Amino acid sequence: MSSVIPVNLGPMSYEIAVAAGNLDRLGPLMSPLKLGKKVLLVSNPEIFQHYGERAIASLETAGFQVASCTLPAGEQYKTPQTLQLIYDAALEHRLERNSTIVALGGGVVGDMAGFAAATWLRGINVVQVPTSLLAMVDASVGGKTGVNHPRGKNLIGAFHQPRLVAIDPEVLATLPEREFRAGMAEVIKYGVIWDGELFSQLEKTDRLDRMEAVAPEQLQEILVRSCQSKADVVSKDEKESGLRAILNYGHTIGHAVESLTGYTELVHGEAVAIGMVAASQIAVHLDLWPSECDRRQLELIEKAGLPVRLPTGLKIDDIIDLLQTDKKVKDGKVRFILPTAIGTVIISDRVPSETIRDVLQKM
Repeated sequence: MSSVIPVNLGPMSYEIAVAAGNLDRLGPLMSPLKLGKKVLLVSNPEIFQHYGERAIASLETAGFQVASCTLPAGEQYKTPQTLQLIYDAALEHRLERNSTIVALGGGVVGDMAGFAAATWLRGINVVQVPTSLLAMVDASVGGKTGVNHPRGKNLIGAFHQPRLVAIDPEVLATLPEREFRAGMAEVIKYGVIWDGELFSQLEKTDRLDRMEAVAPEQLQEILVRSCQSKADVVSKDEKESGLRAILNYGHTIGHAVESLTGYTELVHGEAVAIGMVAASQIAVHLDLWPSECDRRQLELIEKAGLPVRLPTGLKIDDIIDLLQTDKKVKDGKVRFILPTAIGTVIISDRVPSETIRDVLQKM
């Protein structure tokens, strides 16, 4: 099974290649793209141990000169200080303007390597090779790159489109179950905001909490439909001037929860799941969508083994205060992505604070 999804952005267009074995085809996939000879492979120690040598072998066989750089694993290390490690390696290995950074890892590696590529020599090539479900369906596609500020997620960043996204579903075999479940949060998100057929397919699946429970052909379908959804949205709105904001469904409250728990208690997809539950409940409160749809979404999130309640100890006032620093705030008003039907959402800055407080207290 092999699929290629185009992301149509004029001169910045690229392809998402989805196929088992793509890790070992990385060199041949990159060769036609005129990416220069020098490559810096950025990963974390665990991913590099599993897949680094295979990626390097494929690149070197294709004629690339490869150096590597490993970053500490975890959202708490997604900082400007850690970014310096990539810059140091880029300098040491004398990357040039036609050189390429290859991001081999999950969302943290992809975001940081992408931001380094966006800013080194004012912008060099980046190729995304995602190794987590969340990165495959979301973080690796669309060109959002960045690092966290102590008071907010991804506040420091740039749009920098990859030259290629190479997805190999087989690398998910080493993904921890918790991370697989976290990726499912983003898959469910696409079903709610864009692809009602994907949502229905997920409802018909017996289990979504373990990769072993999902057949290979179904996993391929999940990856392709999710990537297609993101490609559709990004092609219409590259830099989030309007439509692309819908990709942040569940992220408004989710990011606040992540930040308040220090990026250590929850992984990103778990926070997004909590945020989707909250956004859905807000939509019910505002009579935007029926409680039946809210129930269906809740059942899918629970089927994926994801949390649906706020972590204990969080103060509602702290969450509401932190919402004001969200990147989606416009003219001082928090913008929420709210569902109106399965496959359709709206962007609203008219959510009363009392409604937010009510929903969060019940969670």
